[in-house]
Amino acid sequence: MSSRPPIKYVSGMPILGPFAENWENVKKFEAREDDLVIATYPKSGTTWMSELVDLIIHKLDTEKTKRDAIFQRVAFLEYAVPNMLTGTEILDRIESQRVIKTHLPVEVLPKHFWEKNCKMIYVARNGKDVAVSYYHFYRMAIVHPEPGTWEEFLNSFMEGKVAFGSWSAHVKGWWNARKQKNILYLFYEDMLEDPKREIQKVVTFMGKKLSEDELEKLHQLTSFQAMKNNPMANYSTIPKSVMDHSISPFMRKGICGDWKNQFTVSQNEQFNEYYRREMADTDLTFRFQD
Repeated sequence: MSSRPPIKYVSGMPILGPFAENWENVKKFEAREDDLVIATYPKSGTTWMSELVDLIIHKLDTEKTKRDAIFQRVAFLEYAVPNMLTGTEILDRIESQRVIKTHLPVEVLPKHFWEKNCKMIYVARNGKDVAVSYYHFYRMAIVHPEPGTWEEFLNSFMEGKVAFGSWSAHVKGWWNARKQKNILYLFYEDMLEDPKREIQKVVTFMGKKLSEDELEKLHQLTSFQAMKNNPMANYSTIPKSVMDHSISPFMRKGICGDWKNQFTVSQNEQFNEYYRREMADTDLTFRFQD
């Protein structure tokens, strides 16, 4: 295994080293009016939402959604690793309608998306489960720096010194932007609690209509188990030099409250204090367990 690249900073944001190399192409990326953006902080249901949206666009035709892996069908705007096409290169080759994945904070997203008034779906997830999932992702995704111990990673997470920066700033930034922009803001915990209710919000936001049977089919196709078993959705086709599934699977648990299996009592108290401090200036709130 090659040595892991260090974090670099672009536009004031920490980002994966290889991603920084392609940053100029991200900054000057040209949006189209019918682009649909799926934005999240990492490990917040991005792939789930990507598969949902791709199925809706293709009228639930699973043959069409098997056309390629999810990271090709819903290209990751800022993605760049050696010996693979960058996100911007993939997107430039896709005919309309493009669905674009991004982890960028709202203030760093290229301005062209706002100028074109693109529709955007943001999914937010509680910070404790994000931290745990992100730690395991750091371990298996070799383009990340070494995560260190869980304790060290959790401290870096709370300090905003992980790729894409501060979780709290990210979720708050997009929450505030939703009032002025064409943004549907959803919660991972709500999607777990009542998937069909939240799927219906996405369908309506996209200007589509689905029957009750189609809604049920979409729900089944995008269940965690269905996606975990789907090589076109579970990232198993990505090179081992980028993601090593023997360390931790890309799709790990997909539940709410897994943080209780990882946090110590003192870490939980520490995070609660961080959460109180960071969320004091917003009406945005999260559920941390079922």
